Amino acid sequence: MDYSSSDEDLSIDDLSDLEGEQASNIRIPPSYSTSSQIDAKSLYQEPFPGMEFASDSAARAFYNAYAQKLGFGIRVARSRTERRKGLEVLVMKRFVCLKEGHHKKKAPATASDSAAKKKRKRLSMRDGCPALMEVVRRGPDKWVVNKLVLDHTHVVVSPDRARELQQQRLSSKYIQKQNLLNEMRRKVFGKDGDARILLDYFKKMQLKNKGFFYAIQVDSTNSVTNAVWIDAKHRVWYTYFGDAVTFDTTCIQNDNIPPLACFSGANQHGELVVFGYALVLDKTGLGFRWIFDTWLTGMGKQHPISITTDQHRSLSDAVVAAFPQTYHRFCRWRIFSRCKNKLSDLYFKFPTLHEEIKRCVNEPDNVEIFEVCWKSLVDKYDLSENDWLGFLYGIRNKWVPAYLTTSFFAELSTFKRPESIKQVCRGHFSISKVSLMNFIIKFDELMESRCEKEAQSESTVMHHPEPVLKTDMIMEKQAASVYTKESFEIFQSELVESLHHYTVKSQDGPYCKYSVERVGDTTHTRYQHTVFFSPPEKKAWCNCNKFSLSGILCRHVLAVFFLTGVILLPEHYITKRWTRLARMGPEIELQDPKQESCCENSVILRYDDLVRDAMRCVEKGASSPVCYKIAKEVIRNALREISRYEENFGRFRPGESGKV
Repeated sequence: MDYSSSDEDLSIDDLSDLEGEQASNIRIPPSYSTSSQIDAKSLYQEPFPGMEFASDSAARAFYNAYAQKLGFGIRVARSRTERRKGLEVLVMKRFVCLKEGHHKKKAPATASDSAAKKKRKRLSMRDGCPALMEVVRRGPDKWVVNKLVLDHTHVVVSPDRARELQQQRLSSKYIQKQNLLNEMRRKVFGKDGDARILLDYFKKMQLKNKGFFYAIQVDSTNSVTNAVWIDAKHRVWYTYFGDAVTFDTTCIQNDNIPPLACFSGANQHGELVVFGYALVLDKTGLGFRWIFDTWLTGMGKQHPISITTDQHRSLSDAVVAAFPQTYHRFCRWRIFSRCKNKLSDLYFKFPTLHEEIKRCVNEPDNVEIFEVCWKSLVDKYDLSENDWLGFLYGIRNKWVPAYLTTSFFAELSTFKRPESIKQVCRGHFSISKVSLMNFIIKFDELMESRCEKEAQSESTVMHHPEPVLKTDMIMEKQAASVYTKESFEIFQSELVESLHHYTVKSQDGPYCKYSVERVGDTTHTRYQHTVFFSPPEKKAWCNCNKFSLSGILCRHVLAVFFLTGVILLPEHYITKRWTRLARMGPEIELQDPKQESCCENSVILRYDDLVRDAMRCVEKGASSPVCYKIAKEVIRNALREISRYEENFGRFRPGESGKV
């Protein structure tokens, strides 16, 4: 059982007009009325013990309207949850007058407390008013008024005056924001909020690694609001796997660790790879915009193809401003997690609903099938009036895979949740609170050990035995020798599944049209996929768009290949980032073609560009003893050539440019 208190203020204008509220949302027991329902006008009546509501939100709406009528404000003061059938279920909520309680007075500072600072005293609007309404759950759709106090210790004001007071409260949001930032700084940097230790760490790292990049954002009082830092290794990883980026904020909600966000992606094995970190204290749109702009500067203004973030208004606004050409989506796994809270009542009533929602979102590979599945789910559980699901449906083009088929997201499977920094931290930082520097150092060590293990496995990957084959097809043998183990398993499942599809040619031309359908499919989601195929070019397009989304060919195109005699996987359908050679040869093309000419006129740009190339050489050279000797010889030869040039022509002064 979990108790929590809250100072969640309810605006007097939240639901100023409840005429649209369904009468079934509020009920009166038979002992108080001969009718099981009341009309909309009765919503403004006085509450009484035993009054029933269909949900806690309906109770909140009623009490807010009642408070508006009398002229006082309310807030949620306390709530309680219980664990039932493996889910945290809300079972109690208490609404109180804004003047309930008293602000706790801090113990006076002693003379020996040199750190004590004088603060401006603020008047408190709380005077111990006892007015409250508490509702408790008595069933899946039944909330009952359990405790009720109607008397106030103060004079309630008119509704117009109540609105005026509410506006005054809203105008103080800037002060509230500053107080929140100060509190965040104390949590992260200690009692005095001194960020010097973070700056010292950055300077130390830059001395050890010239490719280390950092930037700190401060406010008008010269206090830290955000910070971004990027290691040289992060830049190298970005050149290989920076086509799809995730801004991972899963750790920000954990009180035991600092509010650290991570720019990350997936390597050739589908595992987490880091592109940089951010300390997030200012969570406004402007704060996130600064983080994104600064990170792009550290990455040489190289924009990714796509970016995934949490569903948050300030994040969305910042992404649009900082990544205008990058496709943006919301992390559906975070949305699934949020559903457990938003739909707790429904999940308690229908235990299988959560998995059904996930299947409805993850399984359909095109819009038509998703729409059929969603409508079926909504009708099955009568969810057409659910506000949260209605909201999610309204933004479906930002998080449902069937709507995200025009951009690449480096997602091998829609059913497997990508690794996050929260998962990496699990078991390391969950017991007690950890300081900022201890967290950064320990997390760096954790990621370093992961990189070392991957480097060891990469050095022997070419000698690994080939995976078990399930067919005698040449294409399967080809894929097994090219793809990594993880990506091959996805391709193999598509290949085997293609054998259970039949294909019918329906149109000739430069691009022949085929209809592909699964044999024996009698489900309500039965669907014929359309594939267009050009035999001379061996190029195909399917309306499931799996290749665009993940870089792995779908079963429908493979079925057409088999029908038309294509026995080998065309080279243009082998996505290099999923192969064993993903980090060999040229990296993925992210650089601005004008960057080389710009480097000729800037010492800083030349330095950064050379650091990136040198780190690539170091990374590849460390993979094996033979590569180490080659890299060592190349670096020595380069230094000899530069020294020889300097002896003959002298050094260029900063700002000069020239060609040998």
